[in-house]
Amino acid sequence: MLRRRLWCGGIGLGLIPVGLAWRFAPLGLPQFWFKYGGSVMWAGMIYWVIAGVMPGWRPVRVGMVAGVVAASVEGLKLYHVGWLEVFRGTLAGKVLIGRYFSGWDIVAYFLAIGVAVGVDLVCGVGASSGVSDERMA
Repeated sequence: MLRRRLWCGGIGLGLIPVGLAWRFAPLGLPQFWFKYGGSVMWAGMIYWVIAGVMPGWRPVRVGMVAGVVAASVEGLKLYHVGWLEVFRGTLAGKVLIGRYFSGWDIVAYFLAIGVAVGVDLVCGVGASSGVSDERMA
């Protein structure tokens, strides 16, 4: 489990600077790739962080929870109160929860999470090599 926790958490945390560069560096990406590429990386980061925090969960369960988290954060954009609007106007607010609701973002999130589940199932990310975590520590 320790090995899986480290691998999944590392992938999730590694997606953060990639996603930030995607959104904020002047890469000259076409609008479609700029918008949805960032959404895909954000959802992938959610999946891998959850997989790292809950390494004993099967990938499909991680994917379902990640999908609920991603859709809930997107749905939060429909809720408007003063303090939340102020937060949305900050860099942290833009990065963490975004500003405008889009059903297409939810589609992008679910596709990205589906790919992450598939990669996890096929590759067995961080799966034990037969040596127990206790013996590796």
